[in-house]
Amino acid sequence: MIPGPAGACLFCRIVAGAAPAHVVVDDDVAVAFLDTRPLFPGHVLVVPRGHHETLADLPRELVGPLYERVRRVAIAVERAMAAHGSFVAANNRVSQSVPHLHVHVVPRRPKDGLRGFFWPRSRYESDAEARAVAARVRAALEDLPPDA
Repeated sequence: MIPGPAGACLFCRIVAGAAPAHVVVDDDVAVAFLDTRPLFPGHVLVVPRGHHETLADLPRELVGPLYERVRRVAIAVERAMAAHGSFVAANNRVSQSVPHLHVHVVPRRPKDGLRGFFWPRSRYESDAEARAVAARVRAALEDLPPDA
């Protein structure tokens, strides 16, 4: 586990119990707590105990355990908030207000006012453009080392 920057990371302070939060999970892998600026009541953030800024920085052996907590929190949020479903998402750097990996679990209901992924969506200009983009992603995947 990588400790957070000395007092600099809000989420590391929450994990350490040095900053207030409405905690719903606190175990050896993760801490989950209510977002202070929720999209809807019951919006929870799930963070790894160690300081890892993005999903790519999270050690592989922690990905499964972290997302098992996310899975359980999603089930609990839906039940607790009588939601019809949930939105689960993580930002990597862009739009990441705290530079510590965190997964949002947001209760959802039909016609709750959220649209798509909160930003304008578009289409590929052509099927050829989509094929070219898919090929670029496949090539990048092939270039990754096996342990990435």
